[in-house]
Amino acid sequence: MPAPLYQATTSFDPDALPYPVTALRDNAREESRELPFHRHDKGQLVVSLQGGVMCQAEGGMWMVPPRCGVWIPGDMLHSNHITANGHVYLLFVDPAISGLPEHCCTLSLTPLVIELIRHIAHLEDPSDLNLPHEKQLIAVLLEELRRMQVEQLHLPIPEHPVLQRIAHALIRHPDNRSTVAQWAEQVAMSERTLARLVQRETLMSFGRWRQQLHILIALQRLAAGVSVQRVSDALGYESVSAFITMFRKALGKPPGRYIAEQ
Repeated sequence: MPAPLYQATTSFDPDALPYPVTALRDNAREESRELPFHRHDKGQLVVSLQGGVMCQAEGGMWMVPPRCGVWIPGDMLHSNHITANGHVYLLFVDPAISGLPEHCCTLSLTPLVIELIRHIAHLEDPSDLNLPHEKQLIAVLLEELRRMQVEQLHLPIPEHPVLQRIAHALIRHPDNRSTVAQWAEQVAMSERTLARLVQRETLMSFGRWRQQLHILIALQRLAAGVSVQRVSDALGYESVSAFITMFRKALGKPPGRYIAEQ
C-alpha cells in the first residue's frame, strides 16, 4: 500500500489551484514514510502535530518536532520523511506573498497559527477560500507566520563532495564515532585540512556538526515514541546519562521534558 504522505502530495498539485494559500492534512499511520525529492512553485510549511518530520533540501536537513513547522521556499527541491504515527499538515503559499523567509528554516508555531492551518486544511470546498471571512483568516495567518521564531534545528550539508560523503555516511550510520583524523584518512586529507574545511563550510567544528545531526535524529525518534535508552544506543553514546547531558546542553532541557512540552 503506498505511503499516505506520498499519496497526498503526488495526487495533489498545489500549483494547480488558483488560491494564494491552500492546505492539506495527512497521517503516516503505523510506519514511517518518505516522499522523494520534488519541487513546486508555491512555498510550503510542513507542520507536525504528532510524530516528527525530517525535511531535506538544498543546503541541509531541517527537523520538524511536534508543534513546529519547516518553511521551504517555492521552487526548492526537497524531500519529507515522516515518522510512524505522524500527523502532519502541509500549507502551501503563493510565491507572490511577501515577508516570509527566503531560506529553509524551522519555525516555532503558536496554537493560533496551528488552528488556522487546521481550519484551512479541513475546508470541504476549496472555493470557500474566496469567501471574505476565509480571506480575513488567511491574512491573519500570514501575518502571524511572519512573526514566528526560528528554531536552530538545522544540519548544514555543504555542496563540497567530501562533506557530502561524510554527512550522508553519518546519516546512514549515526552511531559512527570516527574521529576527525579517522575521517581525514578515509577521504585522503590531513586532519587539519578536513577540520578547517568543516569549519569554513558549516561554521561549526566537526564535533559540533556531528552533534547537531544527533540532535535532529534524536528529536525525530523521540517524537515517534522511541525510548531515551534506545535513542542513546542508536547514536553510539556510551551511556544514557552522556546522551542526556549532551541533549540538555544543546536544547536547555532533558529529552523527556523537551518532548513533553512540545
